[in-house]
Amino acid sequence: MPEEKKNDWEHYEETIEQFIQVIAKNMSLYGVTPSIGRLYGVLYFSEDPMTLDDMRDALEMSKTSMSTGVRALSDMKMVEPSFKKGVRKDLYKSEEDWYKSFTSLFGSRWRHHTETNIEEADETIHELENLKEETDDDSLKEKINKDIERLEYAQNYYRWLLNFIHVVESGEIFNYVPKIDQKKPPK
Repeated sequence: MPEEKKNDWEHYEETIEQFIQVIAKNMSLYGVTPSIGRLYGVLYFSEDPMTLDDMRDALEMSKTSMSTGVRALSDMKMVEPSFKKGVRKDLYKSEEDWYKSFTSLFGSRWRHHTETNIEEADETIHELENLKEETDDDSLKEKINKDIERLEYAQNYYRWLLNFIHVVESGEIFNYVPKIDQKKPPK
């Protein structure tokens, strides 16, 4: 390959690698480690499905790390298995629809935390009500009543948030905030 073309390809690879780093950094917002974010980026820019060995070679990480990363991305519906006639190893490709990936990832992460917060508020209210029944301290009872009101306010917020999460997960969000371009990237 002539030197000029080689330099063009190196420049291309550096440019793509910079964007993959941005993907990895931004995925941390959703609780995804940078290494898993890089794995997604590599799969996203790969024209063909990849095996764990291909991923290991591309990222210079262990096969175990690749397997763990693929499993995590698969759980988030960001990577899916692929089939290619004559290939016996497991192949994977990225989910090309970022809107779908976002709604799935956002929904599952936020739903889990929101439901946990509602349960914790329920338990706290229950404990405070028991304490209020047992104490003779009127100022403590008054403080408990105010805190129960605060917790009920928080629960109402979390219930609203569950409604919002449903709007995201169901795709209704796109009725309010339309997708910019529904065309998927080229294969």
